Amino acid sequence: MQKLITKKKNNRGLTLIEALVTVVIFTAMVLSVYQVSATLVRLVSLYRESVSVSELANQYMEIIHNLPYSAVGTMTGNPHGSLPDVPNATYITFNGKQYQVYYVVNYLDDPADGTALLGTDPAPTDYKQVKLYIKNLTTGALKSFLTNITPKGLEGMSSGGALSVRVFDAVGQPVSGASINIVNTGLGINLTRMTDAGGNWVEVGLPASANGYHMVVTKTNYSSDQTYPASVGNPNPTKPDATILAGQVTQISFAIDQLSTLNFHTLDDICAPISNVGVLVRGSKLIGTPDILKFDNSYTSDAGGLIPLTNIEWDNYIPTLNSSSYMVYGTSPIQQVNVLPNVTQNFNMILGSKTDNSLLVIVTRAGTGAPIEGATVTLSPGSEKITGGSTWTQKDWSGGSGQADFTDETEYFAGTDVSDNEIPDGLRLFWNGVSRASSGEATSSSFDSGTSLTSYTTLTWQPTSQDPATTIGFQIATNNDNATWNYLGPDGTGNTYYTVSGNTINAIHNNNRYARYKVFFTTSDTSKTPVLSNVNLNYVSGCSTPGQVIFDGLTAGPGYSITVSLPGYITQTIDDLNISGNQVLPVLLSQ
Repeated sequence: MQKLITKKKNNRGLTLIEALVTVVIFTAMVLSVYQVSATLVRLVSLYRESVSVSELANQYMEIIHNLPYSAVGTMTGNPHGSLPDVPNATYITFNGKQYQVYYVVNYLDDPADGTALLGTDPAPTDYKQVKLYIKNLTTGALKSFLTNITPKGLEGMSSGGALSVRVFDAVGQPVSGASINIVNTGLGINLTRMTDAGGNWVEVGLPASANGYHMVVTKTNYSSDQTYPASVGNPNPTKPDATILAGQVTQISFAIDQLSTLNFHTLDDICAPISNVGVLVRGSKLIGTPDILKFDNSYTSDAGGLIPLTNIEWDNYIPTLNSSSYMVYGTSPIQQVNVLPNVTQNFNMILGSKTDNSLLVIVTRAGTGAPIEGATVTLSPGSEKITGGSTWTQKDWSGGSGQADFTDETEYFAGTDVSDNEIPDGLRLFWNGVSRASSGEATSSSFDSGTSLTSYTTLTWQPTSQDPATTIGFQIATNNDNATWNYLGPDGTGNTYYTVSGNTINAIHNNNRYARYKVFFTTSDTSKTPVLSNVNLNYVSGCSTPGQVIFDGLTAGPGYSITVSLPGYITQTIDDLNISGNQVLPVLLSQ
């Protein structure tokens, strides 16, 4: 039996100064890479946050623009009105984040007709200035947006009213050259106008009409935005067709930006495409209350498992299955995808055969919502899995040796001086009736991960604590021909062994389809033996599902519990779970 230690090599080492210089250079390189990665993640997060805040600002500015001038004011402010202010702020959840929304409204004295300060304007309340504030309650970031509301009595306009249009993009920047189509069929009006460099256009002298002006804003290679008439399908539009009143300005804003492409892929757990899968895709933007969505369509994946959505606008898209034959085993990204303007993005849906009862656990970092890889998720009673991949598990060897491929989960390939039929179940050193063998080994059957695009991550086993007189160690072999087996330890050679449960598997095994493990037992006291009751090899095969694990084929009923743990994080335990149907359980871990 080869000793479970790494042989020291008689090579000349580095000097102390050389070693210190190497460490300093390596540390500086690692810190630089980390800082660049952290900066990129932060910039993407900030951009997505600005998009969300701009969408909210558009919605809440529309509330102001649709109010009569006399009603523009705050609950406790001057001018007085019905808009929420700081003491009466509105709290909402948008795209998974909580925000506080409130207004500040003030009268402004325009110097164009004199000022009250100089005594040249006896009526200084020329118009109202409205500030909208949106605060992210998680980060504390506060954004403000400004607009002016003009009263009746427009100078130089003898009849009719005015329509003031503002067009901006996903982050609130003005869009010039946007086409505005203004139609009032009842009055025979059909106009096309173009926004200026500031994204604005003002149309004066329009005849009065209650909700009579339908408007559509477009630009080449951009999304479109519009007003909506009240209808049976949309009785309460969020942006109704515009009303023009004589002597007043009606202000309406629109948001458009460059179009994008979103590709949905329906795949199995080894990344092979699944065709003819029905998927319902919904966005998050509303065109009517309470739940009339702007984007709500059904699709079917083609022969390559692809559903291409071209020329779609920026939004948060959520897919759900229409098919009764499959269920979702995980997605990448998690559950939904935030599509930004002018990008091509992919969304992988990892599917498997549908079972009556299952539990999909999604583990994310508290505060950021980022998926956590490598967390141990234990379902009791049940099994243990690692987020971010799949697990090959064996916990019964009672079927004996002689099996080349892992088809019967109770059998293995070969063994020497091991016992596989003692109680409780497990592998041990052979007992001859008087004593144990001093050493022994067993080789597993071949496991097929399904694809050469496989990464092997961690190796765990139970029990992790053995008698001090005994040792247990593993080596792993992988290949793409299911025939060439070269068993290696954690340093990538045959001289070392995995002796600590939870060790990271050497990357030399990646990009190989087939795997075997070999377990080595030794004892210095032949009355005692190490025991192996369970072994888990974690891997990512083709398509990963970040931060997610699926427990399928469960029995419906209460009494389940979930424990999620990862070094450096607070362990979370959820007891008294009642499994019924296909459930999703989000779990937040805090550092």
